[in-house]
Amino acid sequence: MGRGLDALLPLSDDVKEGLREIAVDEIVPNARQARKVFDPEKLDELAASIEEHGLVQPVVVRATEEGFELISGERRWRAYKKLGKKYIPAIVREMDDLKAAAGILIENIQRENLSPLEEAEAYRKLIEEFELTQEEVARRVGKKRTTITNLLRLLKLPPEVQEMVNKGELSAGHARALVGLEPKKQVALAKKVVEGSLSVRAVETMIQEEKATDTAKPRRKRRREDPVLKEMAEDIAEALKTRVAIKGSVKKGKIEISFQSEEELKGLIAALRNVNR
Repeated sequence: MGRGLDALLPLSDDVKEGLREIAVDEIVPNARQARKVFDPEKLDELAASIEEHGLVQPVVVRATEEGFELISGERRWRAYKKLGKKYIPAIVREMDDLKAAAGILIENIQRENLSPLEEAEAYRKLIEEFELTQEEVARRVGKKRTTITNLLRLLKLPPEVQEMVNKGELSAGHARALVGLEPKKQVALAKKVVEGSLSVRAVETMIQEEKATDTAKPRRKRRREDPVLKEMAEDIAEALKTRVAIKGSVKKGKIEISFQSEEELKGLIAALRNVNR
């Protein structure tokens, strides 16, 4: 990545030299944290490492009215809690909501291996909450705009396909290949990928072949509306005060009369009964 967390949140010499010990219970996770699930086994491994070697890098927090909010280091903070430690080394930074949100996202991307959908959802929140363009988000997190665009497209996939991505059954590459299809075809092809272990290239080839087949299919010619039937339909519509369509020909067909409520239907029935009276 072009920019890291230190580039976004540079530390002055005073701050680096003035690390503080903050009560673990005074710190709360950030509500904008993209990662919602933390692997218990990996947390146990991190806790064991901290217990043996100590905390190599302090967490970063910002002050709030209630205490402190995490900016980076939630796994380290959780490991400290697991060890039953009362205080944790922390750097307190002053920053607005946007910098805090971007800082959390960058740390997750660099260190936490977010799933493609978790990363996409984090970008979406940055865009919507802070009214940023994709270009501005890309600049803040040090990625190409096309990368942001491609990830955001994954959020348009059906929930069933997104679940396959979250479970690791479907890669981000496979998911991106499905984006241009209709939802039903996306689900069907995603299942084929999972069942047959198809490569991304194979999926792209299948999609290209299907689109070529669809393009080659002859399109049905649109039937030209009979001017006589059109005039008759307009006369009936004017008499009944509703929309009328006549389908077929003057020899054989059907008349469709539209209504929007039970009252309109009763009115139409009454009008039709009085036609020959």
